[in-house]
Amino acid sequence: MAGARTLGSFIRRQRELQQLSLRQAAGLAGISNPYLSQIERGLREPSEAVIEALARTLEISADALYAQAGRRRSHAKDGNTEPDAIKAIRADPDLSSRQRQALLEVYHSFTGHPR
Repeated sequence: MAGARTLGSFIRRQRELQQLSLRQAAGLAGISNPYLSQIERGLREPSEAVIEALARTLEISADALYAQAGRRRSHAKDGNTEPDAIKAIRADPDLSSRQRQALLEVYHSFTGHPR
């Protein structure tokens, strides 16, 4: 869990540098506030999809987040690790953060696409 704490601290610092509240960052990343809070406190290890979403939200390289987590990307197809359906869900401004999370969970459960 030490790696998770380091990653969480790094994410929190980057979020604060972007002047985003926890709620704003979670909404932009398509995850719940409690989940982001747990990541920042080192209680949860984020999936690859969440790392990618947080990188986009925080306007930093996903590789920087992977390095902080002490992990490597497990898959990459032409540099695109996220299906278009997931991108569309994350980008839809008419969805609330909670709705995005629910749709992403349903998508992952049906497709088996790595999170």
